[in-house]
Amino acid sequence: MQISESRDGEVITLKIEGRVDTNSSPKLQEIILKSFQKVNQVVLDLQTCTYVSSAGLRVLLIGQKTAGAKKGTMKLIHVPEILMSVLKLSGFLKFLTIE
Repeated sequence: MQISESRDGEVITLKIEGRVDTNSSPKLQEIILKSFQKVNQVVLDLQTCTYVSSAGLRVLLIGQKTAGAKKGTMKLIHVPEILMSVLKLSGFLKFLTIE
């Protein structure tokens, strides 16, 4: 997994490439939490993300809870269809913001 970060004012966008699995999810969690220390709006661009394991779903949950605690937002953009089906089956569509 590779993550590139860009900032536009008060929004940090994290472009995630590759697999978010047991090995890579701690790195993603750390970067999301550090981003929320800087701003209240974090965008995850999943266009080139190919896989999200249950550990990756946990990171999305932690990110969403952190956003709520900071009165901020976390949104997912460019979610591939295969990942969208995982989010739907896991029930994550109910509380994640996806565009």
